[in-house]
Amino acid sequence: MGISLDGLASGLDTTALIGSIMQSEALPQTQLKYKSEDIQSVVSALQGLNGKVAALATQGTAAAKPGALDLYKATTSSDKVVATTTAVAKAGSIDFQVTKLAQTQVTVTPKVNAVTGWPYTTMTINSGGKDYVIEPLGSNLDDVVTAVNATGAGVTASKVAVGGGDFRIQFTATKSGEAGEFTITDPAGAFTDVTAPQDAEIVLWPTSSLVDKTPIKSSTNTFTDLLPGVSITAKEVTTVPVTLNVVRDDAGITKLASELVSGVNGIFSFVASRTAVSTTTNTSGTSTSAGIFAGDSLVRSVNQSILSAASLPVGNPATSPSEIGISITKTGTMEFDGTKFAAALAKDPAGTAAKVQEIAGRIASAATAASDKYTGTLTTKITGQQSEVRDLADRISDWDARLASRKATLQRTYSGLETALSGMKAQQSWLTAQLSGLSGSTSA
Repeated sequence: MGISLDGLASGLDTTALIGSIMQSEALPQTQLKYKSEDIQSVVSALQGLNGKVAALATQGTAAAKPGALDLYKATTSSDKVVATTTAVAKAGSIDFQVTKLAQTQVTVTPKVNAVTGWPYTTMTINSGGKDYVIEPLGSNLDDVVTAVNATGAGVTASKVAVGGGDFRIQFTATKSGEAGEFTITDPAGAFTDVTAPQDAEIVLWPTSSLVDKTPIKSSTNTFTDLLPGVSITAKEVTTVPVTLNVVRDDAGITKLASELVSGVNGIFSFVASRTAVSTTTNTSGTSTSAGIFAGDSLVRSVNQSILSAASLPVGNPATSPSEIGISITKTGTMEFDGTKFAAALAKDPAGTAAKVQEIAGRIASAATAASDKYTGTLTTKITGQQSEVRDLADRISDWDARLASRKATLQRTYSGLETALSGMKAQQSWLTAQLSGLSGSTSA
Protein backbone atom coordinates (compact mmCIF):
# COMPACT_ATOMS: atom_id res chain seq x y z
CA MET A 1 0.00 0.00 0.00
CA GLY A 2 1.40 3.43 -0.97
CA ILE A 3 2.03 6.25 1.52
CA SER A 4 0.46 9.63 0.76
CA LEU A 5 2.51 12.70 1.74
CA ASP A 6 0.28 15.63 0.94
CA GLY A 7 1.81 18.86 -0.33
CA LEU A 8 5.44 18.29 0.67
CA ALA A 9 6.50 20.54 -2.16
CA SER A 10 3.36 22.52 -3.03
CA GLY A 11 1.79 22.83 0.39
CA LEU A 12 -1.53 21.68 -1.11
CA ASP A 13 -3.89 19.12 0.54
CA THR A 14 -3.84 16.87 -2.52
CA THR A 15 -5.92 14.14 -0.85
CA ALA A 16 -8.77 16.58 -0.20
CA LEU A 17 -8.36 18.05 -3.67
CA ILE A 18 -8.58 14.63 -5.33
CA GLY A 19 -11.54 13.74 -3.09
CA SER A 20 -13.38 16.87 -4.20
CA ILE A 21 -12.73 16.09 -7.87
CA MET A 22 -13.86 12.48 -7.41
CA GLN A 23 -17.04 13.58 -5.65
CA SER A 24 -17.90 15.72 -8.63
CA GLU A 25 -17.06 13.02 -11.14
CA ALA A 26 -19.11 10.45 -9.17
CA LEU A 27 -22.34 12.46 -9.53
CA PRO A 28 -23.65 10.29 -12.41
CA GLN A 29 -23.08 7.15 -10.32
CA THR A 30 -24.76 8.76 -7.30
CA GLN A 31 -27.79 9.55 -9.44
CA LEU A 32 -27.90 5.91 -10.57
CA LYS A 33 -27.80 4.78 -6.93
CA TYR A 34 -30.68 7.09 -6.00
CA LYS A 35 -32.66 5.82 -8.97
CA SER A 36 -31.98 2.19 -7.98
CA GLU A 37 -33.10 2.85 -4.41
CA ASP A 38 -36.30 4.50 -5.63
CA ILE A 39 -37.12 1.57 -7.92
CA GLN A 40 -36.38 -0.94 -5.16
CA SER A 41 -38.80 0.93 -2.89
CA VAL A 42 -41.46 0.66 -5.60
CA VAL A 43 -40.72 -3.05 -6.08
CA SER A 44 -41.06 -3.66 -2.35
CA ALA A 45 -44.41 -1.85 -2.24
CA LEU A 46 -45.66 -3.69 -5.34
CA GLN A 47 -44.64 -7.05 -3.87
CA GLY A 48 -46.60 -6.23 -0.73
CA LEU A 49 -49.65 -5.35 -2.81
CA ASN A 50 -49.22 -8.40 -5.02
CA GLY A 51 -49.14 -10.67 -1.97
CA LYS A 52 -52.40 -9.23 -0.66
CA VAL A 53 -54.07 -9.44 -4.06
CA ALA A 54 -52.94 -13.08 -4.44
CA ALA A 55 -54.42 -13.87 -1.02
CA LEU A 56 -57.69 -12.24 -2.09
CA ALA A 57 -57.66 -14.34 -5.28
CA THR A 58 -57.33 -17.50 -3.19
CA GLN A 59 -60.10 -16.33 -0.85
CA GLY A 60 -62.44 -15.47 -3.72
CA THR A 61 -61.74 -18.74 -5.55
CA ALA A 62 -62.55 -20.77 -2.45
CA ALA A 63 -65.80 -18.87 -1.85
CA ALA A 64 -66.86 -19.28 -5.48
CA LYS A 65 -66.50 -23.08 -5.53
CA PRO A 66 -69.74 -25.06 -5.90
CA GLY A 67 -71.14 -25.82 -2.48
CA ALA A 68 -68.79 -23.41 -0.68
CA LEU A 69 -71.80 -21.70 0.92
CA ASP A 70 -73.72 -24.91 1.59
CA LEU A 71 -72.79 -24.63 5.23
CA TYR A 72 -74.62 -26.51 7.96
CA LYS A 73 -74.10 -26.86 11.68
CA ALA A 74 -75.10 -29.77 13.88
CA THR A 75 -76.21 -29.70 17.50
CA THR A 76 -77.44 -32.30 19.96
CA SER A 77 -79.90 -32.04 22.82
CA SER A 78 -77.35 -33.48 25.26
CA ASP A 79 -73.94 -32.28 26.37
CA LYS A 80 -72.93 -35.95 26.53
CA VAL A 81 -72.79 -36.13 22.73
CA VAL A 82 -70.86 -33.82 20.39
CA ALA A 83 -71.76 -33.44 16.71
CA THR A 84 -69.51 -32.32 13.84
CA THR A 85 -70.16 -31.66 10.15
CA THR A 86 -68.30 -31.83 6.86
CA ALA A 87 -68.88 -29.96 3.61
CA VAL A 88 -71.48 -32.48 2.40
CA ALA A 89 -73.80 -32.09 5.40
CA LYS A 90 -77.45 -31.32 4.75
CA ALA A 91 -80.36 -30.34 6.95
CA GLY A 92 -81.90 -33.17 8.93
CA SER A 93 -82.79 -34.55 12.34
CA ILE A 94 -82.69 -37.93 14.11
CA ASP A 95 -83.19 -39.35 17.62
CA PHE A 96 -80.86 -41.92 19.19
CA GLN A 97 -79.65 -43.20 22.54
CA VAL A 98 -76.10 -44.08 23.58
CA THR A 99 -76.23 -47.48 25.29
CA LYS A 100 -72.51 -48.32 25.50
CA LEU A 101 -69.15 -46.56 25.27
CA ALA A 102 -66.13 -48.08 23.62
CA GLN A 103 -63.53 -49.73 25.86
CA THR A 104 -59.93 -50.68 25.19
CA GLN A 105 -58.83 -54.08 26.44
CA VAL A 106 -56.37 -54.04 29.35
CA THR A 107 -54.91 -57.32 30.65
CA VAL A 108 -52.39 -57.79 33.50
CA THR A 109 -50.08 -60.56 34.68
CA PRO A 110 -49.93 -61.95 38.23
CA LYS A 111 -47.49 -60.26 40.59
CA VAL A 112 -43.90 -60.89 39.62
CA ASN A 113 -40.97 -60.23 41.91
CA ALA A 114 -38.19 -58.20 40.36
CA VAL A 115 -35.54 -60.51 41.81
CA THR A 116 -37.22 -63.74 40.77
CA GLY A 117 -38.00 -62.35 37.34
CA TRP A 118 -40.25 -63.52 34.55
CA PRO A 119 -41.01 -67.22 35.02
CA TYR A 120 -41.81 -68.17 31.40
CA THR A 121 -39.58 -68.57 28.38
CA THR A 122 -42.37 -67.95 25.86
CA MET A 123 -45.94 -66.73 25.63
CA THR A 124 -48.31 -66.26 22.71
CA ILE A 125 -50.46 -63.20 21.90
CA ASN A 126 -53.34 -63.75 19.51
CA SER A 127 -54.46 -60.48 17.94
CA GLY A 128 -56.44 -59.91 14.78
CA GLY A 129 -56.60 -63.66 14.20
CA LYS A 130 -52.83 -64.03 14.17
CA ASP A 131 -50.50 -65.63 16.75
CA TYR A 132 -47.40 -63.74 17.90
CA VAL A 133 -44.89 -65.81 19.87
CA ILE A 134 -43.01 -63.75 22.46
CA GLU A 135 -39.53 -64.95 23.45
CA PRO A 136 -37.83 -62.52 25.85
CA LEU A 137 -34.03 -62.36 25.83
CA GLY A 138 -34.01 -63.03 29.58
CA SER A 139 -36.11 -63.18 32.72
CA ASN A 140 -35.77 -59.46 33.41
CA LEU A 141 -39.19 -57.80 33.20
CA ASP A 142 -37.81 -55.06 30.99
CA ASP A 143 -36.79 -57.76 28.52
CA VAL A 144 -40.39 -58.97 28.44
CA VAL A 145 -41.74 -55.48 27.84
CA THR A 146 -39.23 -54.88 25.06
CA ALA A 147 -40.02 -58.19 23.38
CA VAL A 148 -43.79 -57.58 23.41
CA ASN A 149 -43.50 -54.03 22.08
CA ALA A 150 -41.22 -55.17 19.27
CA THR A 151 -43.62 -57.75 17.84
CA GLY A 152 -46.21 -55.41 16.32
CA ALA A 153 -48.96 -57.56 17.79
CA GLY A 154 -51.30 -54.63 18.38
CA VAL A 155 -50.52 -54.71 22.10
CA THR A 156 -48.41 -52.39 24.22
CA ALA A 157 -46.70 -53.72 27.35
CA SER A 158 -45.77 -51.66 30.44
CA LYS A 159 -44.08 -52.58 33.72
CA VAL A 160 -46.18 -51.42 36.71
CA ALA A 161 -44.87 -51.30 40.29
CA VAL A 162 -47.47 -52.67 42.75
CA GLY A 163 -45.44 -52.41 45.99
CA GLY A 164 -43.25 -54.68 48.07
CA GLY A 165 -40.78 -55.10 45.23
CA ASP A 166 -43.46 -56.71 43.08
CA PHE A 167 -44.54 -55.74 39.59
CA ARG A 168 -47.24 -56.59 37.08
CA ILE A 169 -46.96 -56.29 33.33
CA GLN A 170 -49.92 -54.50 31.81
CA PHE A 171 -50.92 -55.29 28.22
CA THR A 172 -53.04 -52.65 26.47
CA ALA A 173 -54.59 -52.98 23.01
CA THR A 174 -53.48 -50.35 20.52
CA LYS A 175 -57.02 -50.25 19.09
CA SER A 176 -60.14 -49.51 21.08
CA GLY A 177 -63.29 -51.61 20.92
CA GLU A 178 -63.67 -55.17 19.77
CA ALA A 179 -61.24 -54.55 16.91
CA GLY A 180 -58.42 -54.45 19.46
CA GLU A 181 -59.32 -57.71 21.24
CA PHE A 182 -56.43 -60.03 22.03
CA THR A 183 -55.69 -63.15 24.08
CA ILE A 184 -52.48 -64.20 25.83
CA THR A 185 -51.51 -67.77 26.57
CA ASP A 186 -48.58 -69.07 28.59
CA PRO A 187 -47.80 -72.21 30.59
CA ALA A 188 -49.67 -70.91 33.66
CA GLY A 189 -52.55 -69.13 31.94
CA ALA A 190 -52.91 -66.71 34.81
CA PHE A 191 -53.56 -63.44 33.03
CA THR A 192 -56.47 -61.23 34.12
CA ASP A 193 -58.61 -58.96 31.93
CA VAL A 194 -58.95 -55.65 33.79
CA THR A 195 -61.02 -54.06 31.02
CA ALA A 196 -62.82 -56.07 28.38
CA PRO A 197 -62.84 -54.90 24.75
CA GLN A 198 -66.14 -53.27 23.91
CA ASP A 199 -67.61 -51.32 21.00
CA ALA A 200 -69.67 -48.21 21.53
CA GLU A 201 -73.35 -48.68 20.70
CA ILE A 202 -76.25 -46.43 19.87
CA VAL A 203 -79.90 -47.28 19.23
CA LEU A 204 -81.83 -45.25 16.66
CA TRP A 205 -85.42 -44.08 17.24
CA PRO A 206 -85.32 -45.50 20.80
CA THR A 207 -88.90 -44.54 21.65
CA SER A 208 -90.45 -46.19 18.60
CA SER A 209 -91.89 -49.67 18.88
CA LEU A 210 -92.12 -50.05 15.12
CA VAL A 211 -88.45 -50.29 14.20
CA ASP A 212 -85.66 -52.74 14.86
CA LYS A 213 -83.66 -51.91 17.98
CA THR A 214 -80.47 -53.58 16.78
CA PRO A 215 -77.69 -51.23 17.91
CA ILE A 216 -75.21 -49.54 15.64
CA LYS A 217 -71.63 -50.23 16.73
CA SER A 218 -68.36 -48.32 16.56
CA SER A 219 -64.92 -49.35 17.80
CA THR A 220 -64.44 -45.77 18.91
CA ASN A 221 -66.99 -43.46 20.53
CA THR A 222 -67.45 -41.70 17.19
CA PHE A 223 -70.18 -42.67 14.72
CA THR A 224 -69.24 -41.34 11.30
CA ASP A 225 -71.88 -40.11 8.87
CA LEU A 226 -74.83 -40.91 11.11
CA LEU A 227 -76.50 -38.41 8.78
CA PRO A 228 -74.75 -37.47 5.51
CA GLY A 229 -71.70 -35.42 6.43
CA VAL A 230 -72.54 -35.49 10.14
CA SER A 231 -70.71 -37.47 12.83
CA ILE A 232 -71.34 -37.76 16.54
CA THR A 233 -68.96 -38.54 19.40
CA ALA A 234 -70.38 -39.91 22.65
CA LYS A 235 -68.79 -38.89 25.94
CA GLU A 236 -71.20 -40.75 28.21
CA VAL A 237 -74.03 -43.28 28.08
CA THR A 238 -77.37 -41.49 27.84
CA THR A 239 -80.42 -42.55 29.82
CA VAL A 240 -82.86 -40.62 27.63
CA PRO A 241 -83.10 -40.15 23.87
CA VAL A 242 -80.84 -37.54 22.25
CA THR A 243 -81.93 -35.45 19.28
CA LEU A 244 -79.44 -34.56 16.56
CA ASN A 245 -80.41 -31.46 14.55
CA VAL A 246 -78.62 -30.23 11.40
CA VAL A 247 -79.58 -26.76 10.19
CA ARG A 248 -78.18 -24.20 7.77
CA ASP A 249 -75.22 -22.35 9.31
CA ASP A 250 -76.31 -18.77 8.71
CA ALA A 251 -73.54 -17.45 10.98
CA GLY A 252 -70.91 -19.31 8.98
CA ILE A 253 -72.29 -18.05 5.65
CA THR A 254 -72.44 -14.49 6.98
CA LYS A 255 -68.85 -14.77 8.23
CA LEU A 256 -67.65 -15.93 4.82
CA ALA A 257 -69.36 -13.01 3.05
CA SER A 258 -68.10 -10.52 5.63
CA GLU A 259 -64.51 -11.77 5.36
CA LEU A 260 -64.67 -11.49 1.57
CA VAL A 261 -65.61 -7.81 1.87
CA SER A 262 -62.87 -7.32 4.48
CA GLY A 263 -60.36 -8.87 2.08
CA VAL A 264 -61.37 -6.39 -0.62
CA ASN A 265 -61.11 -3.46 1.78
CA GLY A 266 -57.66 -4.67 2.84
CA ILE A 267 -56.48 -4.04 -0.73
CA PHE A 268 -58.05 -0.59 -0.83
CA SER A 269 -56.52 0.35 2.51
CA PHE A 270 -53.06 -0.82 1.42
CA VAL A 271 -53.21 1.21 -1.80
CA ALA A 272 -54.66 4.31 -0.10
CA SER A 273 -51.97 4.40 2.57
CA ARG A 274 -49.27 4.37 -0.12
CA THR A 275 -50.96 6.88 -2.39
CA ALA A 276 -51.82 9.65 0.09
CA VAL A 277 -49.87 12.93 0.09
CA SER A 278 -48.07 13.62 3.36
CA THR A 279 -47.03 17.01 4.75
CA THR A 280 -43.92 17.57 6.88
CA THR A 281 -43.16 20.77 8.77
CA ASN A 282 -39.74 21.61 10.21
CA THR A 283 -37.45 24.62 10.73
CA SER A 284 -36.86 24.81 6.99
CA GLY A 285 -40.57 25.12 6.25
CA THR A 286 -43.33 22.84 5.05
CA SER A 287 -42.86 20.16 2.43
CA THR A 288 -45.24 17.68 0.85
CA SER A 289 -44.55 14.29 -0.69
CA ALA A 290 -46.81 11.93 -2.57
CA GLY A 291 -47.13 8.26 -1.67
CA ILE A 292 -45.17 5.68 -3.61
CA PHE A 293 -48.27 4.57 -5.58
CA ALA A 294 -49.33 8.13 -6.47
CA GLY A 295 -49.70 8.41 -10.22
CA ASP A 296 -49.23 4.68 -10.79
CA SER A 297 -51.81 3.85 -13.43
CA LEU A 298 -51.42 0.08 -13.05
CA VAL A 299 -52.08 0.13 -9.31
CA ARG A 300 -55.07 2.38 -9.92
CA SER A 301 -56.36 -0.04 -12.58
CA VAL A 302 -56.01 -3.06 -10.26
CA ASN A 303 -57.78 -1.18 -7.49
CA GLN A 304 -60.63 -0.22 -9.82
CA SER A 305 -61.06 -3.71 -11.26
CA ILE A 306 -61.44 -5.22 -7.78
CA LEU A 307 -63.86 -2.47 -6.78
CA SER A 308 -65.95 -3.12 -9.88
CA ALA A 309 -65.95 -6.86 -9.24
CA ALA A 310 -67.29 -6.31 -5.73
CA SER A 311 -69.86 -3.61 -6.48
CA LEU A 312 -71.35 -4.17 -9.96
CA PRO A 313 -74.90 -5.58 -10.26
CA VAL A 314 -75.28 -9.27 -9.60
CA GLY A 315 -77.82 -12.02 -10.26
CA ASN A 316 -80.46 -12.58 -12.93
CA PRO A 317 -82.24 -10.24 -13.17
CA ALA A 318 -79.30 -8.08 -12.13
CA THR A 319 -79.63 -6.20 -8.86
CA SER A 320 -77.27 -4.17 -6.72
CA PRO A 321 -75.21 -6.11 -4.16
CA SER A 322 -76.49 -3.57 -1.64
CA GLU A 323 -79.74 -5.55 -1.55
CA ILE A 324 -77.88 -8.29 0.30
CA GLY A 325 -75.90 -5.87 2.46
CA ILE A 326 -72.77 -5.42 0.30
CA SER A 327 -72.45 -1.81 -0.80
CA ILE A 328 -69.91 0.78 -1.92
CA THR A 329 -69.25 3.81 0.28
CA LYS A 330 -68.65 7.44 -0.63
CA THR A 331 -64.92 6.96 -0.04
CA GLY A 332 -64.69 4.14 -2.58
CA THR A 333 -64.49 1.23 -0.16
CA MET A 334 -66.92 -1.60 0.49
CA GLU A 335 -69.27 -2.00 3.44
CA PHE A 336 -70.93 -5.12 4.83
CA ASP A 337 -74.29 -4.82 6.60
CA GLY A 338 -74.70 -8.00 8.65
CA THR A 339 -78.32 -7.30 9.57
CA LYS A 340 -79.35 -6.73 5.96
CA PHE A 341 -77.43 -9.80 4.83
CA ALA A 342 -79.12 -11.96 7.48
CA ALA A 343 -82.53 -10.76 6.34
CA ALA A 344 -81.73 -11.55 2.71
CA LEU A 345 -80.40 -14.97 3.67
CA ALA A 346 -83.54 -15.78 5.65
CA LYS A 347 -85.79 -14.67 2.78
CA ASP A 348 -83.91 -16.35 -0.07
CA PRO A 349 -81.05 -18.59 1.12
CA ALA A 350 -80.16 -20.06 -2.25
CA GLY A 351 -80.42 -16.76 -4.13
CA THR A 352 -78.37 -14.86 -1.58
CA ALA A 353 -75.66 -17.53 -1.54
CA ALA A 354 -75.57 -17.52 -5.35
CA LYS A 355 -75.05 -13.74 -5.41
CA VAL A 356 -72.21 -13.95 -2.91
CA GLN A 357 -70.58 -16.66 -5.00
CA GLU A 358 -70.96 -14.61 -8.18
CA ILE A 359 -69.27 -11.66 -6.48
CA ALA A 360 -66.57 -13.96 -5.14
CA GLY A 361 -65.94 -15.36 -8.61
CA ARG A 362 -65.59 -11.88 -10.12
CA ILE A 363 -63.22 -10.83 -7.34
CA ALA A 364 -61.17 -13.99 -7.85
CA SER A 365 -60.88 -13.29 -11.59
CA ALA A 366 -59.84 -9.66 -11.10
CA ALA A 367 -57.34 -10.52 -8.38
CA THR A 368 -55.88 -13.44 -10.35
CA ALA A 369 -55.45 -11.28 -13.45
CA ALA A 370 -53.30 -8.95 -11.38
CA SER A 371 -51.37 -11.44 -9.23
CA ASP A 372 -50.94 -14.62 -11.31
CA LYS A 373 -47.31 -15.68 -10.84
CA TYR A 374 -46.78 -15.97 -14.59
CA THR A 375 -49.11 -13.54 -16.33
CA GLY A 376 -50.36 -11.18 -13.62
CA THR A 377 -50.10 -7.50 -14.45
CA LEU A 378 -48.56 -6.71 -11.07
CA THR A 379 -46.22 -9.68 -11.36
CA THR A 380 -45.09 -8.56 -14.81
CA LYS A 381 -44.41 -5.02 -13.61
CA ILE A 382 -42.45 -6.29 -10.61
CA THR A 383 -40.34 -8.51 -12.89
CA GLY A 384 -39.62 -5.55 -15.19
CA GLN A 385 -38.66 -3.29 -12.30
CA GLN A 386 -36.38 -5.96 -10.84
CA SER A 387 -34.70 -6.30 -14.23
CA GLU A 388 -34.09 -2.54 -14.27
CA VAL A 389 -32.59 -2.71 -10.77
CA ARG A 390 -30.18 -5.41 -11.95
CA ASP A 391 -29.23 -3.31 -14.97
CA LEU A 392 -28.59 -0.30 -12.73
CA ALA A 393 -26.46 -2.44 -10.45
CA ASP A 394 -24.28 -3.40 -13.44
CA ARG A 395 -23.94 0.25 -14.47
CA ILE A 396 -23.08 1.28 -10.90
CA SER A 397 -20.44 -1.45 -10.83
CA ASP A 398 -19.00 -0.18 -14.12
CA TRP A 399 -18.78 3.27 -12.57
CA ASP A 400 -16.87 1.82 -9.62
CA ALA A 401 -14.15 0.60 -12.00
CA ARG A 402 -14.20 3.86 -13.98
CA LEU A 403 -13.90 6.05 -10.87
CA ALA A 404 -11.17 3.87 -9.40
CA SER A 405 -9.16 4.29 -12.61
CA ARG A 406 -9.76 8.05 -12.61
CA LYS A 407 -8.65 8.36 -8.98
CA ALA A 408 -5.49 6.41 -9.67
CA THR A 409 -4.74 8.73 -12.62
CA LEU A 410 -5.23 11.84 -10.46
CA GLN A 411 -3.02 10.43 -7.74
CA ARG A 412 -0.23 9.72 -10.25
CA THR A 413 -0.61 13.18 -11.78
CA TYR A 414 -0.46 15.03 -8.48
CA SER A 415 2.34 12.80 -7.25
CA GLY A 416 4.29 13.63 -10.42
CA LEU A 417 3.64 17.35 -9.97
CA GLU A 418 4.84 17.19 -6.36
CA THR A 419 7.97 15.35 -7.48
CA ALA A 420 8.63 17.86 -10.25
CA LEU A 421 7.99 20.81 -7.95
CA SER A 422 10.24 19.32 -5.31
CA GLY A 423 13.03 18.96 -7.88
CA MET A 424 12.57 22.56 -9.01
CA LYS A 425 12.77 23.76 -5.41
CA ALA A 426 15.93 21.75 -4.85
CA GLN A 427 17.44 23.24 -8.00
CA GLN A 428 16.39 26.71 -6.89
CA SER A 429 18.06 26.18 -3.54
CA TRP A 430 21.29 25.02 -5.26
CA LEU A 431 21.32 27.99 -7.60
CA THR A 432 20.72 30.35 -4.74
CA ALA A 433 23.62 28.81 -2.85
CA GLN A 434 25.89 29.09 -5.91
CA LEU A 435 24.97 32.70 -6.50
CA SER A 436 25.57 33.46 -2.85
CA GLY A 437 29.01 31.86 -3.12
CA LEU A 438 29.91 33.89 -6.18
CA SER A 439 28.87 37.08 -4.46
CA GLY A 440 31.14 36.28 -1.52
CA SER A 441 34.13 35.66 -3.75
CA THR A 442 33.68 38.97 -5.54
CA SER A 443 33.58 40.90 -2.28
CA ALA A 444 36.84 39.34 -1.16
